[in-house]
Amino acid sequence: MANETVTYSLEAVLTRIEGKIDSLQRDVNQKFDKIDERLTKVEIGQSEIRGDIKALDERLTTEIKGLRDFQKINYSCSRIIIILGV
Repeated sequence: MANETVTYSLEAVLTRIEGKIDSLQRDVNQKFDKIDERLTKVEIGQSEIRGDIKALDERLTTEIKGLRDFQKINYSCSRIIIILGV
């Protein structure tokens, strides 16, 4: 068995190698397509989160402004009560 000679044409060997390379390239391309889809979803998710954060920031700013206005009114009422001696 050690001295057996197997002959293949160079064309047949190269065709098999090219076929395997093509198959591997398709697999790599499919994996990159899946990664690209996931990255797109992540980017969309980040945009949505940024929008949510901006909306929450605006709402918080409005609430803080309202609280400051309430504190001013409360302070004014306290001064009036002190002045009237109630």
